[in-house]
Amino acid sequence: MGAKTVNGSVAAGASWPGRGRSAKSIRKELARSRHVDYLVYLAVRLGVMVLHMTGRGIGYALAGAAAAVIWRFDGCHRERALANLRASFPDWPEARVRAAAKASIRNMACMGLELFLTPRRIRPDTWRRYVRLTGMAEVIRMLVERKTPLVLVTGHFGNWELAGYFSSVIGLPTHTVARRIDNPYLNDFIFGLRERAGQTMIYKAGAGEAVQRALDRNEAVSIVCDQDAGAKGIFVDFFGRPASTFKSIGLMAMQFNAPVAVVCCRRLDRRFHFEVFCRRIIHPGEWSGEDDPLRWITREYTRALEEVVRDAPEQYFWVHRRWKSRPADKEPGDNGIA
Repeated sequence: MGAKTVNGSVAAGASWPGRGRSAKSIRKELARSRHVDYLVYLAVRLGVMVLHMTGRGIGYALAGAAAAVIWRFDGCHRERALANLRASFPDWPEARVRAAAKASIRNMACMGLELFLTPRRIRPDTWRRYVRLTGMAEVIRMLVERKTPLVLVTGHFGNWELAGYFSSVIGLPTHTVARRIDNPYLNDFIFGLRERAGQTMIYKAGAGEAVQRALDRNEAVSIVCDQDAGAKGIFVDFFGRPASTFKSIGLMAMQFNAPVAVVCCRRLDRRFHFEVFCRRIIHPGEWSGEDDPLRWITREYTRALEEVVRDAPEQYFWVHRRWKSRPADKEPGDNGIA
């Protein structure tokens, strides 16, 4: 199966993650030093080589040490994680909040490590040593039969990158929507790892046309669904607070009559073992009688993701500004916290 990176134009009227590029972002990219980017890329490649020489045990130990440094010195992200957890779990004692925040940052560091461990471990003949499937039978059936397009959604939980890679390795490739990495050398390196497994990567900026082509062919499109969508998003509750959510997922489901499957990847330990599981499949017949099907679909998959996070909150990406945007009648919070 040939892998490719697609960058199409945005479908008219769609609210899409990363839509368009501002003049400020273009100037920022042009200002980047290609020499520095290349040195960073070389450092990463050297680190990957050392990682493969030393083994995953030392790698996870180093990831834990990196997380400790981030916790100690990156006050902005530390305080945002703590504040998000306090608001999401108001009944928790402070000790539990801090433990979960630390674990969340460690999860982020482990995921960076696992990005480079994955290609050598997740292969057609070895994946069963590392990945356990739970409740995935119907999703796999739809991916194999291709009688209908399929929208796969996940969140910033566990190792959210591994599920798509794993699916492609076992012969069930998906089209994955992802943001372009600012460093072009790292972008080509990391996206190349995914593409060699069979994933088709679609850059968020201008994703609409490419996504439509995939769904027209009854293929699967995978999207991270829990990013702030700005003032034009649709607000649905996430941990009891309104969170701006992109309309594109619901619009795609409605336009193509496509099921929406909430699929996540939970880390089971720090020895590279995972559980890929389906929490919820939203079928077209479920929203056909709703007065506002777009809001209903968005609320349903957001609720399913919240259930996943509540089961293992230490594996969620609490440092991101999920509640950055606020409804018109709400005051904005400091540092993206609501």
